Amino acid sequence: MKRRAWAGALGLALVPGLLALAACSRTPPEQRLRTQLAQMQAALEQRDARDFMAGVAADFSGNGGMDRAALQQLVRAQVLANADIGVTLGPAGIEMKGDRATVRFSALATGGGGRLLPERAQRWDVTSGWRDEGGQWRLYYAEWKPL
Repeated sequence: MKRRAWAGALGLALVPGLLALAACSRTPPEQRLRTQLAQMQAALEQRDARDFMAGVAADFSGNGGMDRAALQQLVRAQVLANADIGVTLGPAGIEMKGDRATVRFSALATGGGGRLLPERAQRWDVTSGWRDEGGQWRLYYAEWKPL
């Protein structure tokens, strides 16, 4: 009788996890991409360069031939230079093409020493390329222009 009770309890304990896994596998690609973008935005605001870079593909390329290592150094420099980082994204226009997507948005980045008002701010127009790598969207291309 005790074995059945344990098996039943174990089964009930696993149900929420299995339901969560099933829900993840049915999340539409565009929604997963929007979630990834939001997670990377949050990582910047939390000054977490590692979490931000987790969403960047190994073969990333950006402005002026920037590669993944150069992007990582840029992000680290901003984290070190700013006690407070704010990132506000405009509406993202997403064009899905199979396992790839193009995302266009404006971004306002602020930074400073953590005082009431930010000491620096810059606005950009961003075009980015993404690909689905085994269920995880990764940024493989970005171009940004100051506005």
